[in-house]
Formats: sequence, C-alpha cells, structure tokens
Amino acid sequence: MGRVLRSATVSLAAVSVLVTAGCGSDSQVTDIYSSGGWPAAHGDARNSDGSAVTGSRATSLAWSRPLGAPTSTHASIASTGQVFATTHSDNGCNLWSFQMESGRKRWCTRLGPGVSSSTPIVDRATNVYVGEDGAMNSFNEHGQLRWRTVVSGTPISAQFTGDGNLLFVTQFGIVSVLSPQTGKEIVPSYQLIPAPTVDQAENVPLPPAALGLDQCVTGSPACPVGGVPAIDLASGRFYLTVWRPGRPQADLVAMRYGDGALTEDWSSDAIPGGTTATPVLSADGTTVYVYDRSGALWALDAATGQPRWHHDLGFPAVGTPSVSPDGVIAAAGSGDGRLTGLRDRGDHAEVVWERKDLVQLGVPAQTAGGTGYTVVRDGTDRLAALTFDTATGATVDQDVLPGATGVSVGTSIGPDGEVLVSTLIGELFVLKP
Repeated sequence: MGRVLRSATVSLAAVSVLVTAGCGSDSQVTDIYSSGGWPAAHGDARNSDGSAVTGSRATSLAWSRPLGAPTSTHASIASTGQVFATTHSDNGCNLWSFQMESGRKRWCTRLGPGVSSSTPIVDRATNVYVGEDGAMNSFNEHGQLRWRTVVSGTPISAQFTGDGNLLFVTQFGIVSVLSPQTGKEIVPSYQLIPAPTVDQAENVPLPPAALGLDQCVTGSPACPVGGVPAIDLASGRFYLTVWRPGRPQADLVAMRYGDGALTEDWSSDAIPGGTTATPVLSADGTTVYVYDRSGALWALDAATGQPRWHHDLGFPAVGTPSVSPDGVIAAAGSGDGRLTGLRDRGDHAEVVWERKDLVQLGVPAQTAGGTGYTVVRDGTDRLAALTFDTATGATVDQDVLPGATGVSVGTSIGPDGEVLVSTLIGELFVLKP
C-alpha cells in the first residue's frame, strides 16, 4: 500500500486563514469565472466536465468549421457565447475566437507552439488567459493583448482561485498565481520539482520552454506536470499530479493557496503505477477522483490523500471522468472503452449503467437536468454526438457530425445549451437546441 506524506508547514491556524483567504469581504467566493459558459478546460474549477446549464434533449447541427490544424484541447466558451480554441499550427494563427451564433471568426493570433497544450480560460468580462512557450498571456474579447508575463516552462491550462486570481502550473512544475488585471505575481512561485544547486546549474543552459510538452498527453517523467489543477475555491486547496525526478511513478499532490503563500499539504503514492491524469473534485470538495494508468478509477479523501476505493473499469479511460453535483460519475474510454455511469457509495463505486453497445470516441460532459453528451461511432466510419440520460445511460438523441473522423478531444456546453465538439484533426461542430 502507498503512503501519504504530510507537510509540516501547514498549521491549524494557517488552515483557518486559508479558508478566509479564498473568500471575499462578504464571506463569499469571488465569482470571476464566466458563469453560464464553459470558461475552463474541464468546465469549472473542479474539473467536473459539467455545466449548470440545463441541457437540451433534442439538438441539431448548427454549424461546423475546420481550424486548419489539429487540436488536442477543449474549446472554452464565455457567458456571451464567444468561443476560444487553440491548435497545433506550424504557421499562421494558433489561438482562435469565434461567434457562437454563426461560427464566424472574430479574431485570431499566433503565439508560441506551446499554446496548443492550453485551453484558454475566460473570466466574467470575457478576458481570456492562455499560456505559450515561456509566458502567460491575457487578451481582451477583441484579441488585444492586455499583458504578458514571462515564466519558466509552458503553462498548462489555468484556473481561477477563490479570491479571483489566476493559478497555473507549467510542465516543469512551477506553480504561479498572478493578478488577472496586471499579470504580476500575487505570491512567490512554488517549485514542485527541486531547483538544481549552484554546482549542478553551473554552465548548464536553461531548458527550452516547450521541453517535454509532447510527452504530456501520454504521461512521462519528461513532462512532470501535464494536467490541469482541480481547485476547491472555498478552502484554497488544489490538486495535481506530479512526476518528480527519480520517482518510479507520478504522485497525486495537494497544495494550498492562501496566507500569502503556496504550500504543499500532502503527497500520495497510494495509486499503484501512479497517475498522470487530471484530477477531479466532488461537488462537496471531500473526494478527489483520478484515473490510474491501467484502467481503474480511484477515489481519495481530499483532506488526507487516503484512498477510499478503486474500481476497475475494464478499459483504459481517456480524459477525465465527468462528475455531476448529484453524484453521477460518467467514465469513458476511446475505441474499446465503454460509456459507464457510476455512483460513489463511500467505500465502493456502484455501476448504475453501462453502454456496451456503443463505440465510444469522445469525452463525456454532463449538464443540469440529468442530460449528458459524448461522441460515438455512427455506422462504420461516421462520428455522431450522443445525448444520453445520466440516470439510466439511455440514448435520447443522436446527431451525425458530417465529415468528422478520428476522435473528439472535448465536449463543451454553451450558455444557451449549445453543444460544442472539437475533434483531434481540427474541426469544431456546434449543435443547438
């Protein structure tokens, strides 16, 4: 069995301060997320792959458009409906903005190639924040640069904190918190990977800012941190996976932001073989869900890192599980993987439904009203957007995505219930109620 290592730097008094630090003057968490859209890589601070919008059970294709290059991240959507996406373009634009209503391009720009690893995050003023090789950037809704802050490495998709600041981690394991207004550091950055000593660093050139990014998807020591942190906005605690030098596997790590600092809370190697997946928080913030590398879903106590249960899915999972506020966990794998619905029963996971009849090729998303969406194979070679009942798994609608091939890399939900699917080869499909 693995162990949990607790840091001695966090006292009970600090915990009290940290809880307060995540709140505003009226004891409420600051709502800087572009609520009503899909403002972050996995929809929200918890990485839930869910939306508070009530999903439609009858959709039809509104528009589609090619991006001109592959994409490997979700598209994000502001509460105004403005869409943002990044691509692996060798030339021309690699950060894009579109109108939800028509699919018309609003603007595009070219950043460093590392931008393709980052989903833009959107605030309530429709400012967007996105990383590139060696920097974090902010643009306004018209594509004008607001600020650019140099960092070590390439920021993976960011999150907002409970007090309204911008938190992100580079693939080198540098954790930063910046002001969304100025781009300046709010607290000193934190190094999850120990910095080299003076003797070790002597005459050694700085590594390229994009080093190891191509290893982040599959999980490798070359990309120590390749996922998006999951944040409990009320407490300031956040979770990520870290592959430290010399370790045989990547561990799940809990940190806290508050009291003027970033501190490490616990580190767990309890998952056999480790995990390089992006963690997900339950709606009440008490449980962390994460896939291991062999096809099991794990639930760990968010406060201590102790495992509560693990469930063998029977297939390698992709993306992150979608975890709804009412406790439905929608897990999926691509190709041979099944779309599966589970519930957390405290000491075990209960399978409530399985769709063995589907060829699953997407990342599930859930909405209010008990409706979910994913991408499946329709016939021999076509892709289709599947609408399903999250309580039973039953199909309630299915729409062919004309010309779509390969797999989907993300399902995002718009402010009026639009369903946006992005495919690996670089196409956007939007279905509307």
